[in-house]
Amino acid sequence: MADRLSVIFSALADPTRRAILARLADGEATVNELAEPFDISLPAISRHLKVLENAGLISRSRSAQWRSSRLEPAPLREATAWMERYRRFWDDNLDRLDAHLRRIQEDDQ
Repeated sequence: MADRLSVIFSALADPTRRAILARLADGEATVNELAEPFDISLPAISRHLKVLENAGLISRSRSAQWRSSRLEPAPLREATAWMERYRRFWDDNLDRLDAHLRRIQEDDQ
């Protein structure tokens, strides 16, 4: 079995799934509501939802004949925490590069 972060990033790699998550950030939605903006079948949307659910990014509930999906923020926090280390690394390196380029410019003047 793949590690949790790999499953999360794999689910986030698809633009349709990212769009679904963006929609769910506004609140719960049914499969039909989530499928509305896409030119794909309901079974295809359901497969995307299953991937998101398996990654823990959404939870699904059933009320009578309606099945709604809800965003689960914990896996996104986990992915963000992992990426934060690398953002700091690049920010620090880019700050050093910027300072170096400014010194070169000052020396040339």
